[in-house]
Amino acid sequence: MENIRYSPKRLAEILGVPAKQVAVAIGKRDGYGPADLAQARHALHRVPAPRARRVQLFLNFKGGTGKTSLSSSYAYRLAERGHRVLMIDLDSQGHATKCLGKEGGSFPRTLHDVLIRKTPIDEVTIATGMPGLSVVPSNLAMSTIDLALMPLAGREFRLRKALEDVKTKYDFVVMDAPPSFGLLNLNALMAADDLVIPVLADFLSYDGLRLLFETVQGLEDDLSHQLEHIFIVVNAYNQTFKIAREALGALREHYADYLLESVVRQCTKFAQASSEGCPIFAFDPESKGASDLEAVLNEIQDRVNATAHAGAAGAAT
Repeated sequence: MENIRYSPKRLAEILGVPAKQVAVAIGKRDGYGPADLAQARHALHRVPAPRARRVQLFLNFKGGTGKTSLSSSYAYRLAERGHRVLMIDLDSQGHATKCLGKEGGSFPRTLHDVLIRKTPIDEVTIATGMPGLSVVPSNLAMSTIDLALMPLAGREFRLRKALEDVKTKYDFVVMDAPPSFGLLNLNALMAADDLVIPVLADFLSYDGLRLLFETVQGLEDDLSHQLEHIFIVVNAYNQTFKIAREALGALREHYADYLLESVVRQCTKFAQASSEGCPIFAFDPESKGASDLEAVLNEIQDRVNATAHAGAAGAAT
């Protein structure tokens, strides 16, 4: 991501100020990179207000739903907005790491060291090309983690405990999970405040959803952990397909409380961005994929904030 460049117009749009103010704050008129965005944000006092940390998990037991492209771009966009973000790659394939411009195989330590050897999570965290965005990388060392966790005491809570050490360091922790169920994903669910479930608009997605909701119910019953929010987001939607429209209608009927109004339309830019090791917002911020994911992010944050405000109002009375 070191090669990311912003136009004066784009930088001004992100900061919500006139382009002239950006040039004055940075001291140059073009060639802006992520570091310039961070500099201008502080110079122009456009830093977001402090907030309680949110841990948000992207998970679906069905593969091929595009959750890695969504989660890595989602984390990048939060950092672009000025938030302090930690991306945790839980998948041994390391695709989220690659989507943020890093090669997981080049790092000797991963979350495996944190959960099994109790290495502080700060010691395995690496910086990305975007100020404010860090990543816990993944590689094939993560492939045996479920077996390694099996005999350990408190095995379901190790990730939650590890994140306590950095509770005040980040505004958001975004986790990208593999499409499977095991002790690693159980750790992720037990650490999460919010669950984001990317689905495709097809009827095969129902099986994955049903199993995932059964698992979440089991966490509530057996481990006394209740997620604050569950968000279902339809990805790669093509409204010209009748089956896609029918599947979306069925999701709205059966999962109305969880389904986001915003959908992410089918967009080849996601694949192109991933191949370049670049989030969609840096690769092509004008694409329909970036526009749709922006709407998803806004809707999620609006719902989270509304719940927080309602809780604060209830506590005050």
